[in-house]
Amino acid sequence: MAGSDTLDEYRAKRDFARTPEPPGGREAAAADPIFVIQKHDATTLHYDFRLEVDGVLKSWAVPKGPSTSPKEKRLAVPTEDHPLGYAGFEGVIPAGSYGAGTVLVWDRGTYQNLTQKSGREVGVAEALRQGHVSVWLEGERVRGGYALTRFRTGKGEAWLLVKKDDPGAEPGRDPVATEPRSVISGRTLEEIAAEARGG
Repeated sequence: MAGSDTLDEYRAKRDFARTPEPPGGREAAAADPIFVIQKHDATTLHYDFRLEVDGVLKSWAVPKGPSTSPKEKRLAVPTEDHPLGYAGFEGVIPAGSYGAGTVLVWDRGTYQNLTQKSGREVGVAEALRQGHVSVWLEGERVRGGYALTRFRTGKGEAWLLVKKDDPGAEPGRDPVATEPRSVISGRTLEEIAAEARGG
Protein backbone atom coordinates (compact mmCIF):
# COMPACT_ATOMS: atom_id res chain seq x y z
CA MET A 1 0.00 0.00 0.00
CA ALA A 2 1.34 3.43 -0.88
CA GLY A 3 2.64 5.45 2.07
CA SER A 4 0.30 8.40 1.61
CA ASP A 5 -2.76 6.12 1.54
CA THR A 6 -1.95 4.73 4.98
CA LEU A 7 -2.10 8.23 6.53
CA ASP A 8 -5.89 8.50 6.12
CA GLU A 9 -6.50 7.36 9.70
CA TYR A 10 -3.85 9.75 11.03
CA ARG A 11 -5.44 12.71 9.25
CA ALA A 12 -9.02 11.73 10.13
CA LYS A 13 -8.19 11.83 13.85
CA ARG A 14 -6.73 15.35 13.76
CA ASP A 15 -7.88 18.92 13.16
CA PHE A 16 -4.80 20.58 11.71
CA ALA A 17 -6.30 24.02 12.33
CA ARG A 18 -5.88 23.24 16.05
CA THR A 19 -2.95 20.87 16.44
CA PRO A 20 0.67 21.78 15.61
CA GLU A 21 1.28 18.23 14.35
CA PRO A 22 2.37 17.94 10.70
CA PRO A 23 -0.35 16.88 8.23
CA GLY A 24 2.24 14.91 6.28
CA GLY A 25 2.50 13.91 2.66
CA ARG A 26 4.60 11.72 0.47
CA GLU A 27 8.23 12.28 1.38
CA ALA A 28 11.38 10.90 -0.16
CA ALA A 29 13.05 8.24 1.91
CA ALA A 30 16.58 8.75 3.16
CA ALA A 31 19.37 6.34 2.27
CA ASP A 32 18.95 4.61 5.63
CA PRO A 33 15.49 4.26 7.17
CA ILE A 34 14.93 6.20 10.38
CA PHE A 35 13.43 5.41 13.73
CA VAL A 36 12.23 7.77 16.44
CA ILE A 37 11.05 7.31 20.01
CA GLN A 38 8.83 10.13 21.27
CA LYS A 39 7.95 10.67 24.92
CA HIS A 40 4.26 11.56 25.04
CA ASP A 41 2.48 12.83 28.15
CA ALA A 42 -1.10 12.17 27.03
CA THR A 43 -3.85 10.53 29.12
CA THR A 44 -1.00 8.43 30.47
CA LEU A 45 2.72 8.94 29.97
CA HIS A 46 4.10 6.60 27.33
CA TYR A 47 6.70 6.34 24.59
CA ASP A 48 5.84 6.14 20.88
CA PHE A 49 8.19 3.83 19.00
CA ARG A 50 8.22 4.55 15.25
CA LEU A 51 9.98 2.84 12.33
CA GLU A 52 10.14 4.23 8.80
CA VAL A 53 8.52 1.67 6.50
CA ASP A 54 7.35 2.36 2.92
CA GLY A 55 7.29 6.14 3.31
CA VAL A 56 5.49 6.36 6.67
CA LEU A 57 6.31 5.82 10.34
CA LYS A 58 4.84 2.55 11.59
CA SER A 59 3.99 3.28 15.21
CA TRP A 60 3.48 1.57 18.57
CA ALA A 61 2.70 3.03 22.00
CA VAL A 62 5.07 1.55 24.58
CA PRO A 63 3.74 2.35 28.09
CA LYS A 64 7.04 1.75 29.92
CA GLY A 65 9.36 2.85 27.13
CA PRO A 66 12.17 0.76 25.64
CA SER A 67 14.46 -1.28 27.85
CA THR A 68 18.18 -1.86 27.37
CA SER A 69 17.90 -5.24 29.13
CA PRO A 70 17.20 -8.41 27.09
CA LYS A 71 15.33 -9.83 30.11
CA GLU A 72 12.59 -7.18 30.00
CA LYS A 73 9.64 -7.47 27.63
CA ARG A 74 7.82 -4.22 26.92
CA LEU A 75 4.21 -4.09 25.74
CA ALA A 76 3.85 -2.24 22.41
CA VAL A 77 0.34 -1.36 21.22
CA PRO A 78 0.08 -0.50 17.51
CA THR A 79 -1.26 2.94 16.59
CA GLU A 80 -1.95 4.57 13.25
CA ASP A 81 0.83 5.29 10.75
CA HIS A 82 2.39 8.75 11.09
CA PRO A 83 4.03 10.89 8.38
CA LEU A 84 7.82 10.94 8.18
CA GLY A 85 7.76 14.61 9.15
CA TYR A 86 6.44 13.60 12.56
CA ALA A 87 9.89 12.30 13.48
CA GLY A 88 10.98 15.82 14.40
CA PHE A 89 7.77 16.90 16.11
CA GLU A 90 7.92 18.39 19.59
CA GLY A 91 5.17 20.47 21.12
CA VAL A 92 1.81 20.44 22.82
CA ILE A 93 -1.24 18.80 21.25
CA PRO A 94 -4.14 20.93 22.58
CA ALA A 95 -6.76 19.70 25.04
CA GLY A 96 -9.75 18.14 23.34
CA SER A 97 -7.61 16.89 20.45
CA TYR A 98 -6.70 13.27 19.77
CA GLY A 99 -3.53 12.47 21.73
CA ALA A 100 -3.73 15.73 23.72
CA GLY A 101 -0.57 16.33 25.69
CA THR A 102 3.10 17.20 25.39
CA VAL A 103 5.51 15.41 23.02
CA LEU A 104 9.31 15.39 22.85
CA VAL A 105 11.82 13.45 20.77
CA TRP A 106 13.42 11.11 23.29
CA ASP A 107 15.63 9.26 20.81
CA ARG A 108 16.22 9.09 17.08
CA GLY A 109 18.54 7.59 14.52
CA THR A 110 18.67 5.10 11.69
CA TYR A 111 18.01 1.40 11.68
CA GLN A 112 18.88 -1.73 9.72
CA ASN A 113 16.55 -4.64 9.08
CA LEU A 114 17.83 -7.89 10.60
CA THR A 115 14.77 -10.04 9.86
CA GLN A 116 15.54 -13.31 8.14
CA LYS A 117 13.65 -16.46 7.32
CA SER A 118 15.35 -19.61 5.99
CA GLY A 119 18.57 -17.63 5.55
CA ARG A 120 17.00 -14.88 3.42
CA GLU A 121 16.15 -11.32 4.38
CA VAL A 122 12.47 -10.54 4.88
CA GLY A 123 11.47 -6.93 4.14
CA VAL A 124 10.24 -4.92 7.12
CA ALA A 125 6.71 -4.43 5.75
CA GLU A 126 6.35 -8.16 5.09
CA ALA A 127 7.90 -9.02 8.46
CA LEU A 128 5.34 -6.82 10.21
CA ARG A 129 2.51 -8.52 8.34
CA GLN A 130 3.92 -11.86 9.48
CA GLY A 131 4.12 -10.64 13.08
CA HIS A 132 7.85 -10.51 13.80
CA VAL A 133 10.57 -8.03 12.87
CA SER A 134 14.15 -7.66 14.08
CA VAL A 135 16.04 -4.39 13.65
CA TRP A 136 19.37 -2.87 14.63
CA LEU A 137 18.92 0.64 16.04
CA GLU A 138 21.63 3.28 15.80
CA GLY A 139 20.19 5.84 18.18
CA GLU A 140 21.57 8.45 20.52
CA ARG A 141 20.23 6.59 23.56
CA VAL A 142 19.41 3.07 22.45
CA ARG A 143 21.59 0.93 20.21
CA GLY A 144 21.69 -2.63 19.04
CA GLY A 145 19.16 -5.25 18.13
CA TYR A 146 15.49 -5.10 19.05
CA ALA A 147 12.69 -7.46 18.16
CA LEU A 148 8.99 -6.64 17.80
CA THR A 149 6.77 -9.69 18.04
CA ARG A 150 2.99 -9.77 17.75
CA PHE A 151 1.36 -11.91 20.43
CA ARG A 152 -2.28 -10.92 20.14
CA THR A 153 -4.27 -10.15 17.00
CA GLY A 154 -7.67 -8.67 16.23
CA LYS A 155 -9.12 -5.59 17.85
CA GLY A 156 -6.79 -5.90 20.83
CA GLU A 157 -3.65 -6.42 18.75
CA ALA A 158 -0.48 -6.13 20.82
CA TRP A 159 3.22 -6.67 20.37
CA LEU A 160 6.27 -7.09 22.58
CA LEU A 161 9.40 -4.96 22.17
CA VAL A 162 12.48 -6.79 23.45
CA LYS A 163 16.17 -5.87 23.44
CA LYS A 164 18.40 -8.53 21.89
CA ASP A 165 21.35 -9.90 23.85
CA ASP A 166 24.18 -8.17 22.00
CA PRO A 167 26.90 -5.56 22.68
CA GLY A 168 24.19 -2.85 22.84
CA ALA A 169 22.53 -4.54 25.83
CA GLU A 170 22.97 -2.70 29.14
CA PRO A 171 20.90 -4.50 31.80
CA GLY A 172 21.92 -2.11 34.58
CA ARG A 173 20.97 1.04 32.67
CA ASP A 174 17.50 2.60 32.73
CA PRO A 175 17.57 5.53 30.28
CA VAL A 176 13.80 6.02 30.54
CA ALA A 177 14.26 6.94 34.22
CA THR A 178 17.59 8.75 34.04
CA GLU A 179 17.46 10.58 30.70
CA PRO A 180 14.20 12.56 30.48
CA ARG A 181 15.26 15.29 28.05
CA SER A 182 14.76 15.69 24.31
CA VAL A 183 17.69 14.69 22.11
CA ILE A 184 16.74 17.55 19.76
CA SER A 185 16.14 20.53 22.05
CA GLY A 186 17.44 19.37 25.43
CA ARG A 187 14.08 20.31 26.97
CA THR A 188 11.92 18.31 29.37
CA LEU A 189 8.19 17.77 28.84
CA GLU A 190 7.53 20.38 31.50
CA GLU A 191 9.72 22.96 29.77
CA ILE A 192 8.03 22.34 26.41
CA ALA A 193 4.59 22.72 28.03
CA ALA A 194 5.65 25.92 29.84
CA GLU A 195 6.97 27.45 26.60
CA ALA A 196 3.72 26.60 24.82
CA ARG A 197 1.83 28.46 27.58
CA GLY A 198 4.14 31.42 27.11
CA GLY A 199 5.83 30.80 30.46
